[in-house]
Amino acid sequence: MDKNDILEIFRSTGALLEGHFVLTSGRHSETYFQCAKVLQFPEYLTLFGRIIADHFEDDKIDVVISPAIGGIVIGTDVGRQLGVKTIFTERKDGTMKLRRGFGIEENERILIVEDVLTTGGSINEVIEIVKENKGKIAGVGVVVDRSGGNIKLHNDQVAVLEHKTISFAESEVPRYLAEIPVEKPGSRNIC
Repeated sequence: MDKNDILEIFRSTGALLEGHFVLTSGRHSETYFQCAKVLQFPEYLTLFGRIIADHFEDDKIDVVISPAIGGIVIGTDVGRQLGVKTIFTERKDGTMKLRRGFGIEENERILIVEDVLTTGGSINEVIEIVKENKGKIAGVGVVVDRSGGNIKLHNDQVAVLEHKTISFAESEVPRYLAEIPVEKPGSRNIC
């Protein structure tokens, strides 16, 4: 599948939104990838999970970890396809943590899986948790890399879709975008 095929999947499922959005990072954009809308369809969840799992198939992954909420669905499917344990981090009092009895053993090979990469903030928080627990980061897999491949968080990183999306700091939002009502569809404040 090429980039246009994948973009068409997002469009046809209503997962590529257009308007004025405040991203989880706080930046503003006229497009938003709502991965939950595309991943609700088993055929696309399996397809995207397979693309990530195939990339890491020979890497002897022990655990797949994802930041809540967005990464949980795709992370679970990647873990299922790799046949490994799948866990997630979540925010408590604004800080990303391992909870619910989840743990990382020393030297376990960890694959971090997320739905959307914009600035890498959530993934970097998970990287720190893995390091604190003496796990070994084997790689990073994402469904959509909004940086178009410009943000590298690990030397073994794969994206189902690399799509350079223009975003703006709040102080730099252009007039045409500022005139559109703002939506904030992300999940950061849910956790």
